[in-house]
Amino acid sequence: MAASPRELVERFYHEVWNNADERVAREILDEDFRFRGSLGPEKRGQDGFIDYMRSVHEALGDYQCIIEDRVTTENRASARMMFKGIHQAEFFDIEATGQEIKWAGAAFFTMADGRISELWVLGDIDSVKQQLGSTASFSG
Repeated sequence: MAASPRELVERFYHEVWNNADERVAREILDEDFRFRGSLGPEKRGQDGFIDYMRSVHEALGDYQCIIEDRVTTENRASARMMFKGIHQAEFFDIEATGQEIKWAGAAFFTMADGRISELWVLGDIDSVKQQLGSTASFSG
């Protein structure tokens, strides 16, 4: 039996993002997975996403995604999120500060054939930059 959208979202955040589990990423993400996030450009395929995930974990130690609320249908899901991590490497062109940063966001998933086929994440990037001491605002 195929995993439900709720189960896929939970595995995506708890196993893939929070534990950086690349094996699970390849299991639950469509081969042509399309990812668009506030932190960077659009990524295609499992390898594109995994490279992105590695870069975020490199910049933010103990990176965690916390699901605060979610709504699911037969082939879609959305989640209200909290993201956090320790700024340990350059991020948004800002050298490591060692401080913990937190920001809110929302994620919108599309499922196909029992896998996640597309994800669009919107996060409060201005909050991230303010916490890191940047005076530049996000525009885009």
